[in-house]
Amino acid sequence: GDGRCQKADVRSPDCNYLEGLKVERATIEARTKQVALRIIRMVAALPKTEVAPIIGSQVLRSATSIGANYREASRAGTKKHFTSILTTALREADETLHRLELLSESKTLEPRSLEDLLDESSQIVAILVASVKSARE
Repeated sequence: GDGRCQKADVRSPDCNYLEGLKVERATIEARTKQVALRIIRMVAALPKTEVAPIIGSQVLRSATSIGANYREASRAGTKKHFTSILTTALREADETLHRLELLSESKTLEPRSLEDLLDESSQIVAILVASVKSARE
């Protein structure tokens, strides 16, 4: 093809559809990996408090699972398996967002320092919500 995504099988290795807009899988994979890398660095720099390592461990686990599950979903053999694993990626993304909100609102980390990460995590949740919805159609 011409490199553009065509509305076709949801298991297409190159594309995912977000309300009619082209969102390439490679882009989603890259964004989820970048969020995970940012969170790895953030967790390494968390203050040495009683709460920080607990929330840090939880957000590290969920953040690093988003991209892994998304990649697994993109290689699923059936639409049912694809939808199931994509739903898991969404759940992990939402858990990540929740824990970032906790770190911000508890002031465990400076809220302003988390704004971009919260925004990107919100966008990933929105993309995955739309992707799961599309996959279920």
